[in-house]
Amino acid sequence: MIAVTFLTTSLTVGAAAQDFRGTAVPLIERIQRADYEGDRAVLQTLSDELNRLKPPPGDTHFASRIHYWSGFALWRRAFNGFADSIAAPEIERDLEKALAEFERAISLDASFVDAKAGAISCLGNLLFLRRADAESVKTLASRGRPLLEQSLAADPDNPRLLWVLGAQQLNTPPETGGGYDKALATYHKGLTAARTTRGRASDPLEPAWGLPELLMGLAGASLRATPPDVAAAERYAKEALTLVPYWRTLRDGLLPRIERAKP
Repeated sequence: MIAVTFLTTSLTVGAAAQDFRGTAVPLIERIQRADYEGDRAVLQTLSDELNRLKPPPGDTHFASRIHYWSGFALWRRAFNGFADSIAAPEIERDLEKALAEFERAISLDASFVDAKAGAISCLGNLLFLRRADAESVKTLASRGRPLLEQSLAADPDNPRLLWVLGAQQLNTPPETGGGYDKALATYHKGLTAARTTRGRASDPLEPAWGLPELLMGLAGASLRATPPDVAAAERYAKEALTLVPYWRTLRDGLLPRIERAKP
């Protein structure tokens, strides 16, 4: 009887896991498309839908990934808010909610570097928005620094972590550890990693994005060089657009800027 009960329970849990995955994966795919399309309303809706899913009891791996993707949707809703000139308080709210989701993912899986990368980016963008408040800047920096150190020690070739780090270096003066040259090297390191299996995942619950983002990062950085390297910017941007032809901020934002910068 015990053996039969155990077998029945195992089969039930396995079926629940399959059912959960079958519901979650299409939502994750829609989140990534809505991000590129710049659809902030859909990103909010999909984040809410993911949070309504209940993973099988005790399955912390599934739960951590759901919190990650829910946070990802809100994080990218904030990024699209910057592109659409949405009011800062609304962007802050999205970043705070995204940060909370990433922190929940980390609490369930302390080795989840991608969740830490998302949290680091949220903290960095909140620091930017609150840069006039010295106390907030100090607090946010003290929260982000150990996460970055842990992540780089655990997974120094993670392309998504390197994308986050490159963006921060690009907007940090050389005298405080950033600068154009460092950012460019970080982006190139991430790009190399993203072109390998580090940019693909056999499990759709695992983050595998990064290659288009690193290409766009390099395009933007090339445009900010002194003098601007317009040819490189165009090359990187067009490769990214080949990968994601419906990426709105790239197609309608960065590429026209590159065209205007041509001699």
